[in-house]
Amino acid sequence: MSALGGILSGNPPRGVALTLILLAILLGLALAPLLFPGMEALNVAAKICYFIVLAASYDLLLGYTGIVSFAHTMFFGIGGYGAGLALYNFGPSWGALLLGTGVALVVAVALALVIGLFSLRVRAIFFAMITLAVASAFSVLASQLSTFTGGEDGRTFRLPQALRPSFHFAAGPFTLSGRILAYYFVFAAALVLFLLLLRVVNSPFGRVLQAIRDNEFRTEALGYRIVIYRSIGNCLAAAAAALAGVLSAVWLRYTGPAVTLSFDIMLDILLMVVIGGMGTLYGAVIGAAIFVLAETYLQNVMAMISHMTAGVPLIPLIFDPDRWLLWLGVLFVLSVYFFPLGIVGRLWRK
Repeated sequence: MSALGGILSGNPPRGVALTLILLAILLGLALAPLLFPGMEALNVAAKICYFIVLAASYDLLLGYTGIVSFAHTMFFGIGGYGAGLALYNFGPSWGALLLGTGVALVVAVALALVIGLFSLRVRAIFFAMITLAVASAFSVLASQLSTFTGGEDGRTFRLPQALRPSFHFAAGPFTLSGRILAYYFVFAAALVLFLLLLRVVNSPFGRVLQAIRDNEFRTEALGYRIVIYRSIGNCLAAAAAALAGVLSAVWLRYTGPAVTLSFDIMLDILLMVVIGGMGTLYGAVIGAAIFVLAETYLQNVMAMISHMTAGVPLIPLIFDPDRWLLWLGVLFVLSVYFFPLGIVGRLWRK
């Protein structure tokens, strides 16, 4: 148990129920290629992996620091474009991927630092509006610079040979395709990034961020420079979001405004954090898994219910697959009503 606590930065999940849920998600993602054959299931598992990192990085801002930002998808897009454009322009090599990742990290951290130093002195609502304006401007810029970014169509690129679908690696009686190797690359990177974020929030620096969230005047009276700590937290969250964007680009082999810069993604990660539980980080894991699964399979479940109740009045209309967004909204409202502190918050209170 002490070894597990060390890996989880001295903050293992509290309670049997939460531990079992997180273990089920971890094992499900680790064994996804074996348990769920087919590309659709693998796509869902990979999406859950990089959205866990994205939601956890946003929870570092919202749940641990109390910062409401609408620019998080901008950093996600910077990572996606950094890796994608490097692979597109310099060829499918590990060097190009590392170069694109490095440039994306530098740009994301520098931009987050500038936004933080100039905007975090203002009240929360004004900071949120500033980040929304900056994110909107970046999205328009990415769409307009079509000769460089591909515009609305984005860029499709090739990956290093080991991550290509046509590549096959034989390990004893097992043969792994490049697509499965790409999945485990995304899974391993997401796991490491999540553990690093867990280390951050359970460090002395993370405790100061939580103190600022709870009472910034008292924290400032104790001698802590609030703007500095918030700016560093903003930079760390931006760096993690950019790396999540890199993982997204690696898996999709495509980058564009629709999959990285859309405001819908901003709403999605906000819902993930709220459903899972703000200020827990483990909530990002549960929230991302539930949301991505619901977004992917809810329409199929509704189609099955509608087909099974074909002879019953009104029921087939209520569960018509075209109304899946309505039911997704209903599920969100119910989750907020019954779990006002999120699923993890509710489990921790037991």
